[in-house]
Amino acid sequence: MQPKASVINIIWLGLIAVATVTAAYTGRMDEVTRASFESAKAGVMLAIGLIGPMAFWLGIMKVAEAGGLMRMIARALRPVMTRLFPEVPAEHPAMSAMIMNMAANTLGLGNAATPMGIKAMQELDKLAAEKGTATNAMCLFLAINTSSVTLLPLGVITVRAAAGATSPAEILIPAIVATCCSTIVAITAAKLMAGPEPGGGLLVGEKGPAEPAAAPCPEEQPAPPELNPPGRAGRTFITLLLLAFGGGLLYRLFFAAAPAGDDAISGLTAASSWLIPMLIAGLLIFGYLRGVRVYEVATEGAKEGFTTAVRIIPFLVAIFVAIGMFRASGAMEIMVNLLSPLTERVGMPAEALGMALMRPLSGSGAFGMMSEIVAGDPDSFLAFLVSVMQGSTETTFYVLAVYFGAVGITRTRHALPAALLADGAGIVAAVAVCNLWF
Repeated sequence: MQPKASVINIIWLGLIAVATVTAAYTGRMDEVTRASFESAKAGVMLAIGLIGPMAFWLGIMKVAEAGGLMRMIARALRPVMTRLFPEVPAEHPAMSAMIMNMAANTLGLGNAATPMGIKAMQELDKLAAEKGTATNAMCLFLAINTSSVTLLPLGVITVRAAAGATSPAEILIPAIVATCCSTIVAITAAKLMAGPEPGGGLLVGEKGPAEPAAAPCPEEQPAPPELNPPGRAGRTFITLLLLAFGGGLLYRLFFAAAPAGDDAISGLTAASSWLIPMLIAGLLIFGYLRGVRVYEVATEGAKEGFTTAVRIIPFLVAIFVAIGMFRASGAMEIMVNLLSPLTERVGMPAEALGMALMRPLSGSGAFGMMSEIVAGDPDSFLAFLVSVMQGSTETTFYVLAVYFGAVGITRTRHALPAALLADGAGIVAAVAVCNLWF
């Protein structure tokens, strides 16, 4: 029996079909043709660009996992995560990888969050009884990711500061309120839409009348690496490093000359630039002190990052081509013109509607629209609204293509509807809170 078409199939085909029909009326068939080739190239180039960061961060994650950090984090947050993801064993690597991803997203560390999220999806796939089909845990995890729980949207604040906005960080509280609303909707929608687990509801390795082939393979549960904690010389070396770092931090805080115009915003931006190096060094030092052979383990984990980045190329190309054709045909403009009379009555200008429709489709396109609007009049209500939208929503189709593509998921079940509902809730909440706040 053939499985019925998932929502992503219908939307993907619909984007291409609508683009083709629209281009026939608008006379933009040449633009649509060029967009199909350029978007396909952009998808491949993006995947190639992900190879380095993904290989590096999956290697770092491997060190943390070998040192036992993932299990420690999972135990600390077990009460909350086991209620959200009852299908995932509390001590499974998927649980701690999901926690690391959510923490990175919350801090705005997008470069680190994506590899951690892919690692989580790979671990969740090991629990799936039916390969190629999203489990309830996968759908919920993706919906939470697309709801974009970010406490510090520093990229947006930086754009506003560069444009000369009077209060660049004024979007912080409205963005947090909007993203909390979208996250609540994401979790609620994913839970309500979740049906029986694919494959009869039994996870891989779970006891029950499952097929023998569903039992865990030795490759899926490798033996933990041999730990050899450092001696006194190694511990002394790390202690000296930490003391030197503490001295550098004190120097920067109290003795180094502050740049002109230094304020709370520049302080936040400077703090954000410290987070990634501190996270890298902290994870490696933790692994070293626990006895992990950090270089060997990191390079072994990096191999997974390379193969994963290559595996997602077809999924990125498919999504990028559909979105590129849709934009080039003029269908986006027509949709904005049709809906703007309705949205303007509830406080959403037409320009902001274009941003809201673009955000789930193209992160770079939405960021460009936001930057252009903010540069034109950084203290306007429109600039304030699109900044909050950018800081409280996510590029849903990109996240879906990358995360599901990494594990070969073709039947996405309720992941996309839940994610789109979260996007809609984030946009509505952003409009409401901006009209009250501005």
